[in-house]
Amino acid sequence: MGRSAMQAVIDDWIEAYGSDRDSSLLDLISFFIQCSGCKGVVTAEMCQSKEDSEVMSKMVEELDETAGLQYKKFLAFPWILTVTWPMDTDSVEYPLVQSGPYGRWFHSEFCDFVSVLVAQCQHGIIFDGYLMNTLISLLTELSNSCVRAFRHTCTLAAVKLLSSLVGVALSLSAGIENSQKLYEVQKTKTMRQKSAQQLEKVQRKIAELQENRAEIESMMDIIFKGVFLKRYRDVLPEIRCVCMEELGLWMKLYSSVFLSDSYLKYMGWMMHDKVPDVRLKCVLALQGLYGDPLFLPKLDLFTSRFKDRIISMTLDKDSEVAVQTMKLLVLISKTSDDVLTPEDYKHLLQFVYSSQRPLAATAGELLFSRLLNAVAPASDTQDGSNEDEACKQQTFARLKALLHFYQESELHNHVVYLVDSLWDCGGALLKDWPSFTSALLQDSSSCSPGFTLAEQAVLVEILVASVRQASEGPVLAGRSGAKKVMSARDKKIQNDDCLKLTEHLLTVLPKLLSKFSSSSDILAYLMRIPPYFLPECLHAENTQAVSSLLTELEAVLDVHSGPAVLEGGARVFLSLCREETAWCSPARAARDSLVQRWVDRLTALLGESLKGESFSADEEKIREILAMLKKLRAFNNCHDLSQWGLFDVLSPLLSVESSLEGAPPEVLLEVLQCLSFSMMWSLSTSSQTLTCREKAQAQRLQLRLFCERSHHCLSHGDLSVRQQAFLGVCDVLTAHSYQLRVWDPTSFGPLLYTPSPKLQRALLNFVCVHVFVGSDYDSQSRVSENSQVEKLEDLHKWRNVLAAYCKLIIHGVLEMSMAAEVFMYYMKYYNDFGDIIKETVYRTRQMDKIESARTLVLCLQQLFVRLKQEQESGGRPHPGVQTFTSIKELARRFALTFGDLVKFRECVVLVHRNGIEFVFQDFTQTPDSSTPLYLSYLTILSEFSSKLLRPDKKAVFSYLQKHTAEHIIDLREECWQPLIYYRASLLAVAEGEDAISYVSSDRKANLPNRLPFSKQKWEGRKSPSLFSPGESKVSKVHKPSCSPSHQEKAADTDPFSVPLDPPPKRLHAEGSVICVTKEPDDGDGTVEVEL
Repeated sequence: MGRSAMQAVIDDWIEAYGSDRDSSLLDLISFFIQCSGCKGVVTAEMCQSKEDSEVMSKMVEELDETAGLQYKKFLAFPWILTVTWPMDTDSVEYPLVQSGPYGRWFHSEFCDFVSVLVAQCQHGIIFDGYLMNTLISLLTELSNSCVRAFRHTCTLAAVKLLSSLVGVALSLSAGIENSQKLYEVQKTKTMRQKSAQQLEKVQRKIAELQENRAEIESMMDIIFKGVFLKRYRDVLPEIRCVCMEELGLWMKLYSSVFLSDSYLKYMGWMMHDKVPDVRLKCVLALQGLYGDPLFLPKLDLFTSRFKDRIISMTLDKDSEVAVQTMKLLVLISKTSDDVLTPEDYKHLLQFVYSSQRPLAATAGELLFSRLLNAVAPASDTQDGSNEDEACKQQTFARLKALLHFYQESELHNHVVYLVDSLWDCGGALLKDWPSFTSALLQDSSSCSPGFTLAEQAVLVEILVASVRQASEGPVLAGRSGAKKVMSARDKKIQNDDCLKLTEHLLTVLPKLLSKFSSSSDILAYLMRIPPYFLPECLHAENTQAVSSLLTELEAVLDVHSGPAVLEGGARVFLSLCREETAWCSPARAARDSLVQRWVDRLTALLGESLKGESFSADEEKIREILAMLKKLRAFNNCHDLSQWGLFDVLSPLLSVESSLEGAPPEVLLEVLQCLSFSMMWSLSTSSQTLTCREKAQAQRLQLRLFCERSHHCLSHGDLSVRQQAFLGVCDVLTAHSYQLRVWDPTSFGPLLYTPSPKLQRALLNFVCVHVFVGSDYDSQSRVSENSQVEKLEDLHKWRNVLAAYCKLIIHGVLEMSMAAEVFMYYMKYYNDFGDIIKETVYRTRQMDKIESARTLVLCLQQLFVRLKQEQESGGRPHPGVQTFTSIKELARRFALTFGDLVKFRECVVLVHRNGIEFVFQDFTQTPDSSTPLYLSYLTILSEFSSKLLRPDKKAVFSYLQKHTAEHIIDLREECWQPLIYYRASLLAVAEGEDAISYVSSDRKANLPNRLPFSKQKWEGRKSPSLFSPGESKVSKVHKPSCSPSHQEKAADTDPFSVPLDPPPKRLHAEGSVICVTKEPDDGDGTVEVEL
């Protein structure tokens, strides 16, 4: 319904009200009750007096459970209204809270109806003493109802009615003001022009308007006390939000009445509300008040009382509340200079480093208005009429203020976040790149105060951050809330900014590189700028500027050998050498010349240092060799340097076997990195470079030689060399495996290379010694030496090592069984490496779920055998041995990875079959050894029983019986309890029944003289009671055959290969011996066991 149609309906109602006000008023009452979602009936009876005690005693709200109805009787003079509605109304979704567009439409239309009703009645029946009294009584009573629908709807109607009355009061105040002006004009007229009748008429009108305004204010006071004071702390957050929102509107519109401390206190109290929406409404209302300077004198007491609470709300857990609070404080800062103290500003300005971008941008606005915008223009220039120089000095002063703030905050790694926070409000300053470069190139001997070297370093960081922000936008790692999709306007602004920075910095950057050529930190930042240049810029064809930039880059890279400068230079040449750029040809020529010069110098140095199989060089020469290697390594990381034959130049350094005669560790470290980069470039460009079989064979020869030399370095005395050799081999073998997968068979490609068994064992040993077993002792020995940061760095380093090894398994370079040694540490190192090992388990299962299940079985069996050997030896505990409880817990975690029982049905059955074979295979019962050596493994195996389907449990039980049928088993013997426990886990097929309860009931029924099984603690401890003292040692773990022929043969006779129930078997026991006989099945799908 549009507003005009609503006005027409209300006009018709007003006309009907004039002829029959009682029935029309009842219609209006019914309308409000129906808007509450109530489908009940309204009845009315006349009341003669409000003070009648008998009448007041009838005002009740009760329910009739028998009839399923609820009643509310209340006084809306001159009627006593009775509303009857079903009892379940409170649980129904009434119109105001309905989701979707209908709920929003109803809320808007309902509020409009109240305001239009008052607007249409304001010149007539609103003052008849009948309509408003009845309506206010109705809304007051229903807003106090225990029914949520009535309370919410009528509270909204009441506060909207008050807001509409505020509008009427404002109209009356405007009429009074105009009439008083007219009265003053009439009084100033001459005696001839004066008319006593007109003056009296104006006075009567003023009195009438004042009387009407007083009546309206009385109505507002009644609604405020009858509805607001009872509902502003209602249990329903929506009602509290409505009250606070309307209270802010009353204060803003009718400040003469509502803008006082007696009303402001409610706003301050509700800022402590536990619901964020309520706090948000309070903050938004205060923004409207503090935004008007005329209201500030009336807010002094409120500000002093609740300032601390407002400041603390910038830390609100709700991000929108925190942002709007910061905007409120920005308003307060702009309108009142003495409200916020320096300590308050120090606290608030730190939010420019917040992880929430809206909050940080608002804090940036506060910073810009407080520190940067407050800088006055400089007046000490040589020529007072030089406006450009004055503007330049003002910009320098702002930059000085920004640098001062940044240096005081002591967050020296957050420049990009500071720039991002200031970008929306101070973008003009941050994009004033000519002023930045002018400040950096400023002569220290000039008259104006310059910048110190530390300030210039920070200024360069800000310059680079602003260039990045203009090119990439506000998306930053660790900061949320930025727009991820740019509009067409934003894209155009971004493109224009990139053109401007390319046009200016392409010509100025060489000067900056020349000036700061001795500062490696500043150079590293300056080298981040060229990748943001736009090749489409008209100035990109300025060959003189490009030539000057390349010359300065060559000069810098020849002098410096720091990793930051070298990596930055390599990225600069990578961006300049792209084919689509206008400066591609000169950039490639400069890069080739630079690399050729380094290779020639390195070849000459190595020729002098390598003599036969030994390496000898003085410290100066080693320093120069190391510098050349660092430069080549940095460029080889980004550029393909295969044409210079670095592999043949550097591989002789790894051929020296004696560590005493070999190169220093720092040299070997760089050599290993260079060789690994060379091999990966060779593999990645195989499709272009391998044109014949001879080249493919030469590549494989290089690969084999690299792996052999790296294998030799795995035993080097320096840990960093061993680690780099390990990572290099893993990366190269992973790249080789990838190239084999994507290779096009129609063309030449890399030949297959398989690492030797010795290298595979060396890689596994490196992981076990350094990542798992050795890391415990290293961390304990360095607990007092290393800081927390260093420990985290070490953890990150070893996580990379483990991830590199797991990639070899996932990519098929190593057999999947070699992952067993890694899987066994899943629980022990869960906090440090659990995510990597878990992901490896899932990836291997995607490759081959059967082989992955065999790997898990092998892992558990190896751990169990090691525990058994340690218990028999009785020696010192080995760090690689885990307790029985930890092995059982590991098995439980492995079982949890089999989520889909149908999908992994075959895998779970395989786990049980291999476990049974592991325990009973090759076991011969003798008087000295009555139980199998690994019988306790069945307890670990029982962790997988819950993952078996019902028919598979029967099949596994039959398979177990087949292996135990030939042996004499005495169930009264303690040594056979693992078997009893495992059998019970297979037989516990009923829902909610586990192995413990089954065995307990079994033991109670048949062996009354023994303790219940659940009370016998025989797991989780390395105790000799687990195993018989006469058990012999085992040197290896049985591993079933994995060949396809074996699997096909097993499929013919093995009941696990088909999803069918095994042949039914009935078990009988005579005495204490279990025997198996075949009998017809009962058809109930269960296996009977008699003892």
